[in-house]
Amino acid sequence: MELPTYFSDFLAEIRPTRNQRNELKTGHSTLRDRLRQDVDLAKIIVSTFLQGSYRRATAIRSHEGKRSDVDIVVVTTLYEEDYTPQAAMDLFVPFLDRYYKGKWAFQGRSIGISLSYVDLDLVITSAPSEVEQKMLRSASVTSEDTPEDVTDWRLVPSYVSLVERSMPGATARLLQARKEAEWQLAPLRIPDRDAEKWDDTHPLEQIRWTWAKNAACNGHYVNVVKAIKWWRRINYTTPKYPKGYPVEHLIGLCTMNGITSVAEGVTLALEAIRDTYEWYAQNEITPELPDHGVPAHNVFHRVTGEEFSQFHGQVADAAAIARGALDATTVKKSADEWRKLFGDKFPEAPEENGDNGNVTKSYSYTPRQAPTIIGGGRYA
Repeated sequence: MELPTYFSDFLAEIRPTRNQRNELKTGHSTLRDRLRQDVDLAKIIVSTFLQGSYRRATAIRSHEGKRSDVDIVVVTTLYEEDYTPQAAMDLFVPFLDRYYKGKWAFQGRSIGISLSYVDLDLVITSAPSEVEQKMLRSASVTSEDTPEDVTDWRLVPSYVSLVERSMPGATARLLQARKEAEWQLAPLRIPDRDAEKWDDTHPLEQIRWTWAKNAACNGHYVNVVKAIKWWRRINYTTPKYPKGYPVEHLIGLCTMNGITSVAEGVTLALEAIRDTYEWYAQNEITPELPDHGVPAHNVFHRVTGEEFSQFHGQVADAAAIARGALDATTVKKSADEWRKLFGDKFPEAPEENGDNGNVTKSYSYTPRQAPTIIGGGRYA
């Protein structure tokens, strides 16, 4: 059974809490404001914007004792021909010591800032073209909007962020935005200290892809991602990889367009991963999954064949449980199976009352008459 109200309650329990969201907002807003106001850095900063699971609305509640995290991209006027990756990062050291002394550290491709309530990842990028600099200052890039906030986000000049939609002229601009062709931005270049070179990254294409996929999945895609991430977290500590965005990327490839519920999306995605990549797992070979916007990057490059085989086995087990939950004929049986996947954050169903499968009503649900069949859909 799809149990939509059960899933609604479950998702409310695994999303970042209101307090965690407030902490994330405070952390990234303060950092972005300080960057804009810094006398030295403001001269080289074109724009800042959010990336990662926070912006894509695929983040799940942080572990107990662990902080929430958010990624901030800083678009600069620095030319990589003039700065090594280390030299570019060094320009931010005075600023970091002024505001975050003892709380920051260089990482391979970013600067990590660890506060008592949130972790921030500062990602520096080199100078894009003048035309793209203008685009990167637009509200479609700099806003905090996520796929759970608005459904009409697009990379266009007239986009109006959610917080500005009550302002005069906003409606006319939104109507104009619908007519505009989306920008085709090139990848940004980020410093890689370990490799001692600048490399391509395209977080905006990952964001754009996620928004489009969520729309194609009737708004369920980001919740499918959160649910499967949660399943993995509570059930398995190994293998170390894949994790984070690579898992999300794989889920995206295997979530069928046109899904009508989170339950259906989870089941079909797990089954698709199991079936599509069975040969790779049997032969302990890591599949190549080109990144959105930077196809030369394999998002599974850190995953060994042995790790992928182990991960695939876990997915196969989960797919069988999910199918049993989806095809169950009573609420109790269905909820019990979903709880095997998602733990006690998924609501427990009341005991069945009688042989006809009726229950003492505490959650509304739509009985399923037949297994789900989707026509015309296809994988991403």
